Amino acid sequence: MPSEKLRLGELELDVAGCELSRRGRPVKLEKLPMDLLLLLVERRNQLVTREEIAARLWGSEVYLDIESSINTAVRKLRRVLKDDPKRPVFLRTVSKRGYRFTVPVSAAAGEGATPVAAGAPRKRVMLAVLPFENLSASPDQEYFSDGMTEETICYLGRVNPEAMGVIARTSSMAYKRTRKKIVQIGRELGVEFVLESSVRHEGSRVRITSQLIRVEDQTHLWAADFDCDATGFLGVQRELGMAIAEQVQIKLLPHSGGFAHSPANMDSYDLYLRGRYYWNQLTPPGIRKGLAFFEQVVALDPDNALAWAGIADCYSMLPVTCDEPGNAILPLALAAAQRAVELNEGLAEAHSALGTVKVWMDWDWPGAETAFRRALELNPSYVQAHRYYACLLSHTGRHAEAAAEMDVARVVDPLSPIMHALSGHLRWHARDYEGALTHLRHAEAINTNLWIVHAFLGRVHEAAGRSEDAIREFQMAFDLSAGGSSESISCKAHIQAVTGDRAGAEQAARTLTELAARKYVPPYNIAIVYAGLGDSEAALLWLEKGLELRDVRLVFLLVDPRWDGLREEPRFQALLRRLHLGPHSTGSLRGEE
Repeated sequence: MPSEKLRLGELELDVAGCELSRRGRPVKLEKLPMDLLLLLVERRNQLVTREEIAARLWGSEVYLDIESSINTAVRKLRRVLKDDPKRPVFLRTVSKRGYRFTVPVSAAAGEGATPVAAGAPRKRVMLAVLPFENLSASPDQEYFSDGMTEETICYLGRVNPEAMGVIARTSSMAYKRTRKKIVQIGRELGVEFVLESSVRHEGSRVRITSQLIRVEDQTHLWAADFDCDATGFLGVQRELGMAIAEQVQIKLLPHSGGFAHSPANMDSYDLYLRGRYYWNQLTPPGIRKGLAFFEQVVALDPDNALAWAGIADCYSMLPVTCDEPGNAILPLALAAAQRAVELNEGLAEAHSALGTVKVWMDWDWPGAETAFRRALELNPSYVQAHRYYACLLSHTGRHAEAAAEMDVARVVDPLSPIMHALSGHLRWHARDYEGALTHLRHAEAINTNLWIVHAFLGRVHEAAGRSEDAIREFQMAFDLSAGGSSESISCKAHIQAVTGDRAGAEQAARTLTELAARKYVPPYNIAIVYAGLGDSEAALLWLEKGLELRDVRLVFLLVDPRWDGLREEPRFQALLRRLHLGPHSTGSLRGEE
């Protein structure tokens, strides 16, 4: 392992000096637990057996109670890492076999550090699936080639997730129609191998050409052509998985990821790809179109688990992106997600969809965590599960774990502005404003026209006392949001209130209240304006209205710094208990009205 300083979450490890520190302060760790930490970091993301630990720490000629000694070393290491064995972040136990160190390791150069390559034996191989080139006669077939890309990414992510990671769709799609060379793409994504493909879709027939390229020397390791009908693409995926596993010397697991679902016919498969195409736009019109296509799929093919997961994903995002009340959507979203899990328990997308519903509308934190952990067990490259699991951790005050989960998400999806923006938002929750700003600047560099980036930047500037910068960012967020955003209006009004422009804030409060009489406006957004004005009674009334309507934004109550002035209010504390947010609250809100 190189003689350097490494960042492990909030810890820093000096490898050469065998020293550990937390936020600049030395952390005492005995020799054996330190040797164990060095071994685990060296072999991160890999299973380290108890036999390997014994050999490294004591050698093969020492006779002692090895089992007890390993347990003691692990226990001491966990204590220093503050790692709960029931909810491990750093060190995960593989029953009766050993341990796996799972926190991302970076060069100790700040929040944006690039993950460091693991020492021997080699780290998990990373693969990028570039966008399938559309060779069909019609440009209208883009949805089909994009859908093939996403399906291949999801499938290959399940081939052997412990040995091979796959870059997420958002970052791969950034190279659509690119002229960049493979070596540059590999460097930017941090991958060793790239899969290039093209697809020609005419009628019911599909012709696919694929080639696997090693980034280091741009060697073409394997190439093949496939002719099939569209529903036969599952067989093509299997051949791709087998070829890639052979070329990069990865053991193909017996289940090899499995098939998510064999579509009933060409029509249902085509509709499913259209649904995903629109869902990935993550705009209100796109989500609604995606939902309509997924519903057509299950009308033709009621046992399609992927389509049911897609329906649940769409329903989950409607209250977030389209300002719709969660109480009307929760039963539909929950039923769709549960149906997906029932149809295919081995589908990461189904468990992630269930976890997402439980986070945003059901407020069932333990149930959501179970769902996300199952999704990531099935496919550690499924970035959406990382993303919303990190949200869960942040909403419930587990900030170090949330940061670690977002570190993983950014490794899998390094060019996604959403991942960088969300990393910044979660650091804002943790009151790490400089760290938040670093992540948000990365997001802005990738896509300066994403309104949510500017909304998050405004919050960070406000918290840091840069009022003029905050107002400017909130105005930009409003201008960039489709049709204007009530969230941007409320954020701007809040800072106007706290900086003395009461007239501007009061006008915004009246505007939002009058609008709420005609259509749904998230009560949280109105409450935050009254909080800025110092009107606790009105703020609490709107928050209680939000509880009644299941406003998804109530998940931020525990961690949003703008509520600090109300935290001691008994009614605010009662809201936290109803949301099961806080040290003594667990379980689901359903049925507790």
